[in-house]
Formats: sequence, structure tokens, C-alpha cells
Amino acid sequence: MRKALTNAVRHGEEGHAPPLIGTFAGGAGAILLAIGAANDSGVLAIIGGIVLAIALTATAVLNHAGVEYEFYKRLDTLEKK
Repeated sequence: MRKALTNAVRHGEEGHAPPLIGTFAGGAGAILLAIGAANDSGVLAIIGGIVLAIALTATAVLNHAGVEYEFYKRLDTLEKK
């Protein structure tokens, strides 16, 4: 099971696994931000905001590198034939 999950993350053709990592990190950042805001803890809110911002950026990068790049590479190969 672990090997299958690792393989899906690294080589998933469906494109769901790599961006999911950033999405989970973004969820954790949003939870930290909400807890920090609710408890009037500026430090926790700032940390949550930073984690959320980095995760959103990472999700976009992982989506581009892991999904879109392979998609366009296959299209370019098909167009050359």
C-alpha cells in the first residue's frame, strides 16, 4: 500500500496526487490562522497565514510541474507525428 501511494505521488498520471500535498498543507495553514485569530494570538495567526500562502503557491507549482507539463509534453509529441 505504501509503495503504491508513493508511486502515485511521484508518477501519478491522473494528476491528483502532487497538488494534493499543497492542498493539505494549505488546510493546515488555514486552521492555524483561524485558531490564532479566534484566540487573539498574533504569532499563531501570522504562522498560519505564512503556511497558507506558501501552500497555495506550492499547489500551483506542483500542478504546473506535475500535471500540466506532462500534458503539454504529450501533446507536443503527438503534434510532431
